[in-house]
Amino acid sequence: MLNMKAAVFIEPGRIVLQDKPVPDIGATDALVRITTTTICGTDVHILKGEYPVKPGLTIGHEPVGVIEKLGREVRGYREGQRVIAGAICPSFHSYACQDGLPSQDGQSHGHGYKPAGGWRFGNTIDGTQAEYVLVPDAQANLAPVPDGLSDEQVLMCPDIMSTGFAGAENAGIKIGDMVAVFAQGPIGLCATAGARLRGAALIIAVDGIDARLRMAKDMGADITINFHQVDVVDEILKLTGGRGVDAAIEALGTQGTFEAALRVLKPGGTLSSLGVYSNDLRIPKDAFHSGLGDNRILTALCPGGKERMRRLMQVIQSDRLNLGPIVTHRFKLDQIESAYELFANQRDGVLKVAITP
Repeated sequence: MLNMKAAVFIEPGRIVLQDKPVPDIGATDALVRITTTTICGTDVHILKGEYPVKPGLTIGHEPVGVIEKLGREVRGYREGQRVIAGAICPSFHSYACQDGLPSQDGQSHGHGYKPAGGWRFGNTIDGTQAEYVLVPDAQANLAPVPDGLSDEQVLMCPDIMSTGFAGAENAGIKIGDMVAVFAQGPIGLCATAGARLRGAALIIAVDGIDARLRMAKDMGADITINFHQVDVVDEILKLTGGRGVDAAIEALGTQGTFEAALRVLKPGGTLSSLGVYSNDLRIPKDAFHSGLGDNRILTALCPGGKERMRRLMQVIQSDRLNLGPIVTHRFKLDQIESAYELFANQRDGVLKVAITP
């Protein structure tokens, strides 16, 4: 049996590189040789024990690679083809998929379906921070990489770009809207870009790191606010003439950013929440207008499947968006533990790291 290197969750505080068998694939699966992957903020939640996964699981959910082997029932692909697969890899057979919610695909646990069931890589099956990954339901999830696009150009598509764009899509942004995006990490930057592509006329980006705010300008922000320097809620209400924004996108997952996003909304506005929350949230009665504000609060798990991936890569191929600058650091898979230490502690201006076997 052939072995491979893989980043494995051992216990809270420990993800280590280990040898594991190369996966055996079934009839509807594909084996993909990873050429580039990355570390996500959700992986850091796993590392810290804030999101539970089973010990021994290979972590990671953002694959770019080459088809090594195809299951006998997979059609329309060839071995040696460059592909990506979404972080969410739905089967399209489940009740959730057929109800239009493929991200919530999953197995019944006797009391309905477990939330986030479509997220399988590094959650319920071995993930992508390895030399090889098994892609389930491959015909539904493998998306060929267009000629001329590099690994790093498409590296954000499986999760970060799909999630950020979902935030803008869920916000229901219309041409001419005013939008505030709280936190300009990789997902927030993609939400800012998505708001611009959706036609927002005023995009306000909020963060506490000037370098990220400068990048937000490149992604489409009209105005940037450093929360260390001003009261963000007061400043946004001034910028909107007291009206409030049509939509606020929360891309960090903290009480402070969630509450601020709620407070800057106009009556009838939408709060689009993208953060992964580690603690219970509190909704202040006054910010919620005692439940009478006609506001909407929507959450999102990044859409997956090959059509979603095709659309995102089309945006990049047509030069509508350049996400290359989001990759700030590069590591070999053998250096994965050092990469986690850097990324988890947000040192050296890191946004995203590229991991290459």
